[in-house]
Amino acid sequence: MLRFLDAAADAAESTPTGNNLPMTIIFIVIIVGMIGLLIWQTVSGKKKQKEARNMVDSLKVGDRVKTIGGVCGFVAEINNAENTFVLETGLDGNKSYVKFDKGAIYQTAPAQGSAVAAEEKTEEKQEEPADKE
Repeated sequence: MLRFLDAAADAAESTPTGNNLPMTIIFIVIIVGMIGLLIWQTVSGKKKQKEARNMVDSLKVGDRVKTIGGVCGFVAEINNAENTFVLETGLDGNKSYVKFDKGAIYQTAPAQGSAVAAEEKTEEKQEEPADKE
């Protein structure tokens, strides 16, 4: 055992100890680059989360929505207590209403289309009888 340790010590002494500065600099640059990438990912992830939260918070009845499943339609109803919304899809003669979690929203567009028109018509019909009396 002692012969093995002596041979290892002799080998360590006989190898030239060159300048390790370039290898150290490369190692430091790689470490700093990795840390920079981690910080950049964290900051960009938080920015995307904030944008998504703002998109969901600004949701209004009549907004055009596309879900992560690819279902497109108009917001017909919003339930903030349950964190859900009802999506109106289909054509005038064949409409469907589906309830989704707000987390299923992929894209939104400003209010327009049939849901807004339907809501305005409903409000007008509700006001008409009140005006007659």
